Amino acid sequence: MIVRSEPDRLILITQPDHAQLARRIMERSPALAARPRRDAILQAIGEHDNGWKEEDAAPLVDSATGAIADFVHIVVEVRHRVWPRGVARLAANPWAAALVAQHAITIYDRFRADAAWAAFFTEMESLRTTFVGGAGLTLGDLLADYPFVRLGDLISLSFCTGWTSEQRYADWSVHAEGAHVIVRSAVAPGLFARSSVPIEIRATEIPPRTFASDDDLRAAIRAAGVVTLQGTVVDA
Repeated sequence: MIVRSEPDRLILITQPDHAQLARRIMERSPALAARPRRDAILQAIGEHDNGWKEEDAAPLVDSATGAIADFVHIVVEVRHRVWPRGVARLAANPWAAALVAQHAITIYDRFRADAAWAAFFTEMESLRTTFVGGAGLTLGDLLADYPFVRLGDLISLSFCTGWTSEQRYADWSVHAEGAHVIVRSAVAPGLFARSSVPIEIRATEIPPRTFASDDDLRAAIRAAGVVTLQGTVVDA
């Protein structure tokens, strides 16, 4: 679950919904249009968080603080189980599955030296190897296609979370300014050919408070209103 905290409300966005927004954004990229495996890349972008579906359907509370356990703070066991599940769901398209395995490896690379994550990296690298081979391609091909997955993820996340801090990947930087997400690149002509892309996503809105239990949180979500967040991706 993505939790965006504002003074008068909490905005909740499921991980699968965020991923589908990432796909809609990247569908507008002329740079991606030129890739021979565009369809598989788009499937990976749109489904990269499908393993979170079960977790977002039953959100958890941090018992120590009463806050919602969002995707950043959820216990490590949850983070370990969502990715093999999500990759497996894409098995019919080995290239999309390989890209999502690569995504899991990339976003958690900061934990590479942590012994508690060793089995996770071993499993994800094994899945990546299996699906790259199943697609009849190479790891080099995968690494050439993968940036579109990461950039779609970062752009959508910056919008959904409201992150104002700069998020960097390779030659790109991404950050939110109000309802706008600014994308900068040293690579011409940019991800969106220096144009702007309108975006929107539906979210759940609840009062800002702590929660006594998981059931308390889930009841608040069931009673919540739905809002639509709108903005723009600006290719600067």
